Amino acid sequence: MAFMEKPPAGKVLLDDTVPLTAAIEASQSLQSHTIVRRYSDFDLLNNSLQIAGLSLPLPPKKLIGNMDREFIAERQKGLQNYLNVITTNHILSNCELVKKFLDPNNYSANYTEIALQQVSMFFRSEPKWEVVEPLKDIGWRIRKKYFLMKIKNQPKERLVLSWADLGPDKYLSDKDFQCLIKLLPSCLHPYIYRVTFATANESSALLIRMFNDKGTLKDLIYKAKPKDPFLKKYCNPKKIQGLELQQIKTYGRQILEVLKFLHDKGFPYGHLHASNVMLDGDTCRLLDLENSLLGLPSFYRSYFSQFRKINTLESVDVHCFGHLLYEMTYGRPPDSVPVDSFPPAPSMAVVAVLESTLSCEACKNGMPTVSRLLQMPLFSDVLLTTSEKPQFKIPTKLKEALRIAKECIEKRLIEEQKQIYQHRRLTRAQSHHGSEEERKKRKILARKKSKRSAVENSEEHSAKYSNSNNSGSGASSPLTSPSSPTPPSTAAALGLSKRCKEGKDGRFTSSTSASASTSTTSSSLASCEPRGAYTAPAPGCERCEPRGLTQLHPEFPKGNLEESRNL
Repeated sequence: MAFMEKPPAGKVLLDDTVPLTAAIEASQSLQSHTIVRRYSDFDLLNNSLQIAGLSLPLPPKKLIGNMDREFIAERQKGLQNYLNVITTNHILSNCELVKKFLDPNNYSANYTEIALQQVSMFFRSEPKWEVVEPLKDIGWRIRKKYFLMKIKNQPKERLVLSWADLGPDKYLSDKDFQCLIKLLPSCLHPYIYRVTFATANESSALLIRMFNDKGTLKDLIYKAKPKDPFLKKYCNPKKIQGLELQQIKTYGRQILEVLKFLHDKGFPYGHLHASNVMLDGDTCRLLDLENSLLGLPSFYRSYFSQFRKINTLESVDVHCFGHLLYEMTYGRPPDSVPVDSFPPAPSMAVVAVLESTLSCEACKNGMPTVSRLLQMPLFSDVLLTTSEKPQFKIPTKLKEALRIAKECIEKRLIEEQKQIYQHRRLTRAQSHHGSEEERKKRKILARKKSKRSAVENSEEHSAKYSNSNNSGSGASSPLTSPSSPTPPSTAAALGLSKRCKEGKDGRFTSSTSASASTSTTSSSLASCEPRGAYTAPAPGCERCEPRGLTQLHPEFPKGNLEESRNL
C-alpha cells in the first residue's frame, strides 16, 4: 500500500497490549480461538526467545516412547507451564514472536516490509533523506518500526525515523490528525525531545528525530546499548541497580513538569515509561507525543485497566510515573501491581510517592494529581535551571478535537475495565463453584433433598391409597332408608359385609361394601337413597348398640317412626 494511499475499508485496528492467555485444553474465554501446534513449533518458538536470556521451562524432547499416554499427559502439563511463564512475563507477552504463535490470524503480516514500502514511498517526495539501516526490534511495539537515517548533504549526522500504524484509540478525523502531526515539530519544551520532521496520511505517521548515542532512561538503568533488540536489552538484565537519589529527584521533577505542561495544554499523553524518556546529559526529554494522536495503546495498559479508579489520561500518566519511579529506584519493574510492600529505598520520601501511585489503597481509591506529586517532599526542593521557554501553540479548533478524542479514549478504557471486572467476578464464581469443598456441599444437599423427596412421595402415596380405600367403600355400600333398616337375614342373603366407622362428629356410621357378585345391586340401591338421608346403624355392631332413629334424633316424632316401620 502506498504511503498516501487510504487504508482499506473495514480494517480492524487491534490493541496489541491485550494480554493473551493460552491453555492446552479448551479455553473458557468468550473470545477464544483454537490453534494447532506441534512440539516442533514450541521448540522453534523457544529457540527464537533465547535472545531474551531467560531460562524457559520447555519440556525436553524424547525420541523413544513419545506416544505413551503417561508421557503425553506429562508433556501436556509441561507445555502448559511453559505457556504460563511466557504469558505472565510483561515483555515476552507483548513481543511479536509470541503474538504470532498464539494468534496467527491477526499477526500474520510482515510489518517490517510494510514499513519499508511506506518509507520508500515517502522518500520519493523527500529526496534529501536516505536510509542507512533498519534498527530491527529496538522497540516493543509490533506495528512501529525504526530506521537509521542521514541527510545527503550532512552524511555524518544520524537521525532516527519512526513509522507507526494506527491504533484502536484513533478518534481524530483524518484532517485534524494530519494537522496535529505536522504541529509536533513546532513544540518547544526543555523536557520534550525535539521532532525534526513529521508527516502523516490516513493510515500511518512518519516522524524523524536526532539519534542519541546515550539512549533512553531505560538504557541507563539496564546498562544496555540503544541499538540492541528490546528483548535482549531489558528481559534479563545482568546487573540490577537503581539510580542515585539525586538522579531520581531530578529526573522525576523534570518528567512531572512536562506532564503538567501537556495536561494544561489539553494534550493527551498516556505513554510514559522509561523507554519513552530520552537522556540528554543530565536532562530527561519526553518522546513519542504522536502515540496518543495515532491511537496507540499504552505500555502499561494491561496494568491500569485492572483498576476502575484509573479512568482518565491524567490518572494514567500518574500511575505510569509510579512504574517509572519504581524502576529508577530499584533497577527493575515491580513483580506485580498493586505492590503490597516496598523494598528499602534510598529515602522514605521515595516510598511515600510510590505508595501514593502503586499501593493497594492508591489503586483502589484513585491517583493523586501531578500538582500534588510536585508538592511532595521528594520533588518540592528540586531546583531546575533552564533558559528555554516552553512553546506549543494549538489552534482552538484542534483543541476541541483533542478534547473529544480524549473523552472517547477514556470511554473505551472505562468499558474495558467494566468487562474485565465482570469477567473477574465470573471467573471467581466459577472457581468457587468448582472447588472441592463446594462439590462436597452440593453432594450433601442433593442427598438431603432426595431423602426429603422420597419421604414426601411416600406420604403422598399413603394418603392417596387411604383415600382410594375410603372412596371405594362408600361407593359400593347399599345405602338404606332411615325408616327401613335392613334385617340381618336380608343382608346375609345379599352377601353384604358390614363395618362400623366413627364419623368426624363423634357419630358411628355403618358403611357397606359389596362383593363382586352384588356390585350391580349395590349401585342400584345406592342410587335410590334420598340425598342427605341418614344411614341406619348396622345390626350386630360391637362398638355401637342398636338404636332407633328417635334416639339419634330426639326431635323426630314417634308417629312417623311407626309409619315408616309399617311401610
